[in-house]
Amino acid sequence: PARFEEGDTLVSWLAEIVGFSPSDTRLAREVPFMQDTSTGRPAGKIDLVVARVADTGLQWYGLEIQAVYFSGRGMQSEYEALQNDVDPYPPFPGAVRRPDWRSSSAKRLMPQLQIKVPTLRRWGSKLAVAVDGPFFESMGGPSSNPSRDLNDGDIIWMVPVLLPKERGGFLLSRGHWEVLTLEESSRKLLAAETVSRNAFEQTLLEKLKPLVRPTE
Repeated sequence: PARFEEGDTLVSWLAEIVGFSPSDTRLAREVPFMQDTSTGRPAGKIDLVVARVADTGLQWYGLEIQAVYFSGRGMQSEYEALQNDVDPYPPFPGAVRRPDWRSSSAKRLMPQLQIKVPTLRRWGSKLAVAVDGPFFESMGGPSSNPSRDLNDGDIIWMVPVLLPKERGGFLLSRGHWEVLTLEESSRKLLAAETVSRNAFEQTLLEKLKPLVRPTE
């Protein structure tokens, strides 16, 4: 989401987490990570790369920002209503929508992590992922004993918060962060477990219908 670009908050936060000083920190956007085997064109990118060029060589960390997708009608009508609204509070939504946590996490984010993280692990780097609070809560929220040791995992999870300003509006601010392995992250993103065989087959029996209907 564009809101996560505010004030380079996430970039400076990640730089501090990995030990980069503000004066040494560099930023690159949409760096090609994969290429098409037939055309050689970029087939996948890392959203942001936070780096430091030092005497010891180039050090860098990827940063992916994951939005939450909605199920329901498009949002264009809501933006049009906001443009014409003069009330101090936003207008009530004109359609029923809900955040689609599963499409946002298990179906979209998890495949990206399973492709990118193993390569970054071989390269001696890590990937940071920024999501909002409700998204992270849908994954189970903070770990019971969260680690902030970069050696403990592959992915730096960053969960910024919006804090109210004195004169109205909100400010993107630092919130929770922790380090998880790819395997731990995948389990949290999946947020589901396989049903028993008996339960599956019971549901199957209830849903089975003849392929050919008997003639009268």
